[in-house]
Amino acid sequence: MARPRRSGGQRAVSVALAAALALGVGAAARPAVAAPAVSTAASAFGGFRLASITASDGVVLKADVFTPPAGTPGADARGRYPVVVQPASWGQNDLEYVAQGHRFAAAGYVVVTYTVRGFWGSGGQVDVAGPKDVADISTVIDWALAHTAADPDRVGMIGLSLGGGLTLLGAAFDPRIKAVASLSGWADLADALYSGRTRHTAAATRLADIERLTGRKSPEFAEVLDDLFADRDLPDVITWADVRSPASYLDRINANGAAIYLANGWSDSFFNPGQMTDFYQRLTVPKRLELRPGDHASQEFTGLLGFSDATWDNARGWLDQHLMGTAGAGLPPGVDLEVRPTGAHEAYPDWRSVSSRTEHPAFGGTATVRGGETSGASGGTVLLSGMVDQWLHQPPTVAVPLIDRSAAAVRQSEPYGQGLRVRGAARVHTTVTSSAPQGTAIAYLYDVDALGVGRLVTHAPQSWTGRPAGQPFPLDVTLFPTAYDLPAGHRLALVLGTRDDLYGAETPPGSTVTFGPADVSLPVR
Repeated sequence: MARPRRSGGQRAVSVALAAALALGVGAAARPAVAAPAVSTAASAFGGFRLASITASDGVVLKADVFTPPAGTPGADARGRYPVVVQPASWGQNDLEYVAQGHRFAAAGYVVVTYTVRGFWGSGGQVDVAGPKDVADISTVIDWALAHTAADPDRVGMIGLSLGGGLTLLGAAFDPRIKAVASLSGWADLADALYSGRTRHTAAATRLADIERLTGRKSPEFAEVLDDLFADRDLPDVITWADVRSPASYLDRINANGAAIYLANGWSDSFFNPGQMTDFYQRLTVPKRLELRPGDHASQEFTGLLGFSDATWDNARGWLDQHLMGTAGAGLPPGVDLEVRPTGAHEAYPDWRSVSSRTEHPAFGGTATVRGGETSGASGGTVLLSGMVDQWLHQPPTVAVPLIDRSAAAVRQSEPYGQGLRVRGAARVHTTVTSSAPQGTAIAYLYDVDALGVGRLVTHAPQSWTGRPAGQPFPLDVTLFPTAYDLPAGHRLALVLGTRDDLYGAETPPGSTVTFGPADVSLPVR
């Protein structure tokens, strides 16, 4: 089936829309310097124009260019402005950032946004942040320096989702980049697909569906998806993902020295916050991490429409500091957390300071459950649950008394009279005895009120293979980090199940799994 491409007519309509949003940008871009393998669209509207940028392998990338109005502050003595490169997100095209392109240009930036290869009108096949995508970043920077009033000493990147991951890879592979803002990006793609040795099949399915509608899958990517869904050749899948993981290139990122801004959602369906906190801790460059309630890219959505948005505004402030040299009050390096469900903000100098102590609630008892069956406990729905939590302060909810005890072990604490401030990644230690050599445990922590209504605080899966049937073994589950205030009088419930529709099933139906007493290491303030 033919993939969608943006026709000349579609691009004309897109230009009109972009021009309308870009009114007031002002003067046209400076004359392009002649260069082979580059062609620029003839149509231009003030400070906005379309461009076609040819990569070294002949693939043409569709791009939009925004330039500051004449006289805008921020230019150097030669009239050059800082440049921001914006790769589009997964399944989107270069017009995704029209509103932000206008805002950045009005603030004194040259902006080049482009459709990543394999999607929409850009040529080639989807590379999923592979070597070709990384090389394209440098190609776009080269083009911007040759064809716009871009300052080579003030190069930055900002991107959402796929674009967010590419900004971090750009910081690793192009030392000209001085600052980046990664919004809902990733640090470890292998972790996104296979954290807790568990296949994240629901998220992978959504990404594949989006690509099927808007892109052209490479044979390599098609094989990786087939292997992931079929639960085969997973070491090869991990190797493929590691190549596309900024965490694999931390030494290069730190050596190049670009200032790194990271913003992610607590309930991101694709890139859990644990990989971002680990990555943040290992960075030695100027760095800032912001975590808020929300799902993948949900915090940034209003900014794409041109409205004021905390994530986009702070990202701009970060680039202002490190490319413009402005003070950027209120954006020091460190960690900023928005607490669930209260919405309170807390600032810390680093991630280790987020929790001040660790409590160890013990959840005794032994329970044997039927493997591979749903219990009513759930990590939620991809791309939906996190948004509901963000907008309505309502995480995935379950009536704890109604959880099926034949399919999950359920233990509850005594009420916390003063409440509890959970900060960080909890860890669950238990013992497991399974009638099958492989399986999956999903651990959930719920905030339970006096009526027995449980609101999900956090969860995570952990799988095992090659265990002798009938022999107990220790199992440790590191839950996804969070900042959550348990109200006074509420309990914590620990639920241990073996199936969640978010994850590929590893526990054979008909098997049994016995969970022993559990100890929870709970980081709190």
